[in-house]
Amino acid sequence: MTKLFGHVALGFTFSSLGLWRLFNNIKLHSLHPNSFTSPPWFPSKIIRHIELFSLMAHATISLNFFTYAAFAIILDKIGSKAHYALTLFLEAIAFGQELLLIHFHSADHKGVESQYHLLLQIILLVSLITTLMTIGHPQNFLLSFVRSTSITFNGVWLIVTGFMLWTPALIPKGCFINLEEEHQVVRCLGDEDLLRAKSLVNLQFSWFLIAITVFSVSSYLVLDKIYDEKLDYSTLS
Repeated sequence: MTKLFGHVALGFTFSSLGLWRLFNNIKLHSLHPNSFTSPPWFPSKIIRHIELFSLMAHATISLNFFTYAAFAIILDKIGSKAHYALTLFLEAIAFGQELLLIHFHSADHKGVESQYHLLLQIILLVSLITTLMTIGHPQNFLLSFVRSTSITFNGVWLIVTGFMLWTPALIPKGCFINLEEEHQVVRCLGDEDLLRAKSLVNLQFSWFLIAITVFSVSSYLVLDKIYDEKLDYSTLS
């Protein structure tokens, strides 16, 4: 239950963060296509640092992102000349550390759990690379778009992992939850069952990758049309 809650809570945070950035990047690019520059994070009209506060609220689960969020607020308050690059650098460090933690997190490196975490590492690697590239190319909308989408996928995949690994009714056929050294681990009866379970994980990843890609591109098309019409109306006015 602890692992389920941890994955779902952290996954909800990342998926919400990714969607927040995705929609705001699309809005910013639609309204200012020629002068677009993606900020490291997006302030809210109600609470300026709500995005960063949401990351800090899960410090017990992910201390690396607490550090990033805390320094991002400090850099914003100080108004340092290098705050943009430093903020992105700190976020990249947080993604890199999470990548290492996930790599060594699995109870073993050959079970069903390791397959979920292996695919999660691919998502984290995309987030890490695009964050570092954004430091040198802040006006590249595609980088910001992919970065936001990967963060959303990160959260969604964590939620899927939590439910699929620690909900008995969702365990693949031929596999079971076994208590080992006070940790719940998914084990399979044989190599054939393990191979089938891993294949199902790969299929799930493909389905969610397609779904999130379709959702992200569709969101861009819809929101770009909406904000483009608003921009045309305001220009005519």
